[in-house]
Amino acid sequence: MEIKINNKKENKPENNKGFSELRQDLVTGDWVVIATGRSKRPEDFFAVKSEDKNEERNNDNGEDCLFCDPEKSGQEKDVLIYRRSDGEWTLRVFPNKYPAFSRAKIPRPIEKGPYFAMTGVGYHEVVVTRDHYRHLALMEKEEVAEVFDAFADRYLDLMNKKSVNYISIFHNHGKEAGASIAHPHSQIIAIPVISPYINLELKGAESYWRANKECVYCAMVNYEKESGERIVCENDEFIAFCPFASRVAFEVWVMPKKHTPYFERINDESKLKLAEVFQKSLNSIYKGLNNPPFNFYIHTAPCDGKDYHHFHWHIEILPHTAIWAGFELQTGIEISTIQPEKAAEYLRKQQI
Repeated sequence: MEIKINNKKENKPENNKGFSELRQDLVTGDWVVIATGRSKRPEDFFAVKSEDKNEERNNDNGEDCLFCDPEKSGQEKDVLIYRRSDGEWTLRVFPNKYPAFSRAKIPRPIEKGPYFAMTGVGYHEVVVTRDHYRHLALMEKEEVAEVFDAFADRYLDLMNKKSVNYISIFHNHGKEAGASIAHPHSQIIAIPVISPYINLELKGAESYWRANKECVYCAMVNYEKESGERIVCENDEFIAFCPFASRVAFEVWVMPKKHTPYFERINDESKLKLAEVFQKSLNSIYKGLNNPPFNFYIHTAPCDGKDYHHFHWHIEILPHTAIWAGFELQTGIEISTIQPEKAAEYLRKQQI
């Protein structure tokens, strides 16, 4: 993948003050973000006891929430806002106050010995829904569709920015899943590089396409529809299922049944159909696992101008049901203690 950067080599960190750094692993080629805008002191990493975490969770009463009144709390100006007929806002999108990536046109290279890095150029935005206590699993499908509408709207705007080659749309629910603010919110980060994980998916999908003349994700959808044992829910346009090789217990994928590489091209009718299946899936996890922390993210084709006809966009939902230990960290292989077939059956029962 080509990345447009300033040709002038920059070895002086002070010239990049205020920017995060994208550092590349010399062996694997993986990227790591050193987020200076979110920098902490070493003592800030002191382990917090579990009872202290529970106390923090129980003390969340919505008072002084930064996202309940973004204007009052000094957030940056909205880049998108939805309002009801009475003028009250229902959803708003604004730049992250402490971005992992900083707005600039072109990243600058940084070379240190044998290592390569670049300034962390990009866009980091927050998508906030109005109600402090009603997260996506508890919303109506029309409200969830509005969130997807905001995702698509911002994607279409950001994809044309200079140096943006991939846009990550994700949501953290619960402190254990990385949500530093309890108020329901999602994040959008537009970056100049494509992550190794996405690259693996792209290459795997392309390899399967070349070998079988068929989309690998379409093959999954067709088999899951035929089998039925891992389906969580579905309608005429979307299907939710626990993947055959689930990485975590109760992992769920939500996927369009019709082949399409690009999430941002979704129409209004399909947003409602997507919201229906997605909300049912989240609500099943909420009920069945007692509101666990979870992450979800949208995997869509990159916006780097290349053709990805072999890819198929989808959403991955990963509840936090276990902690990675030595084996998982060393090998990247998750040890799951429940079969995806049983997990799907359990989640289906939550909809009755």
